[in-house]
Amino acid sequence: MESNTSIPVTESNEFVPVSTVYTALRITNLVVLGVTFVLGILGNGLVIWVAGFRMARTVTTLCSLNLALADFSLASTLPFIMVSRATNEKWPFGWFLCKFINIVADMNLFGSVFLIAFIALDRCICVLHPVWAQNHRTVSLARKVIIVPWILALAFTIHILIFVDVVNDGRGNTYCVFNVASWGDTDIERLKVALSILTPKGIIQFVIGFAMPMSIVAICYGLIAAKIRKQGTIDTSRPLRVLTAVVASFFICWFPLQLVALLSAVWLREMLVEGKHEILSFLVYPTNALALFNSCLNPMLYVFVGQHFRKRLIHSLPARLEKALSEDSAPTSHTTTNLTSPPTEAELQAM
Repeated sequence: MESNTSIPVTESNEFVPVSTVYTALRITNLVVLGVTFVLGILGNGLVIWVAGFRMARTVTTLCSLNLALADFSLASTLPFIMVSRATNEKWPFGWFLCKFINIVADMNLFGSVFLIAFIALDRCICVLHPVWAQNHRTVSLARKVIIVPWILALAFTIHILIFVDVVNDGRGNTYCVFNVASWGDTDIERLKVALSILTPKGIIQFVIGFAMPMSIVAICYGLIAAKIRKQGTIDTSRPLRVLTAVVASFFICWFPLQLVALLSAVWLREMLVEGKHEILSFLVYPTNALALFNSCLNPMLYVFVGQHFRKRLIHSLPARLEKALSEDSAPTSHTTTNLTSPPTEAELQAM
């Protein structure tokens, strides 16, 4: 995640000046990242243990395991990012970790959003085509198909291998940034290269890496809602409730940063040449902290979203997670029943 606020066009490029507001935002960012790291490692580690080793392998647990692996990997990069933020974006970890940490962060970021779209499609198929799902929705097929989100996520990291590098400012300070210093002989040429790469990259990442997956989720939810409304019933499926919470939290946490990144890409020339839209530089820290905080939320949602949480709070977390991540006892027949018969009073109170 090469979301550093500076993109050097020359090797002696100056970085964002320190100010009171900027310092306060940076400190707040560090606090949020510290909390996210602790909760993300512990929570997602628990989900990986429960979904990967304690439960029978189903399509739902497979999806939850992959999502937890993405969030766990993203959370594991936070200590490196925190050290860089604490030292005003300096990078003391060398060339290899500069590329590796950014690749891990970006791959798991995009992997998460593609996985969420995949899970939404899975739930939509279960509701709209229960008979087909019962006959063909197998763990073996899911293992093959779930590779696609990871391949797409990996494709979004290719630019990191090419352009993200360690840069020395000539005063003994090193930074891990998007660097085009070797791609032109003059500042004008380097600026043109930066604009020709970063502007389309920002737009493509927003459209394909965020807007399209979220649109797929919205369409799936629309189809599910239409099916439910047509039957005149309320779907009380636990996996669907959990997915709803996961999608909502992901959108709320990531949309502000994605919007800032898109605007930064569109207005990159004005920001680099004319010094306009300076507010976007200040928005990077709070939106970045909010986005990364999402990597620790899913385990809490698995525990809190469900029936009679307060009554069952004293149950062990592994048992609670097993219930949240499990398939419906009879996925297709359960969905069909919920779509064709009114829920009982106890079901309505549990929602």
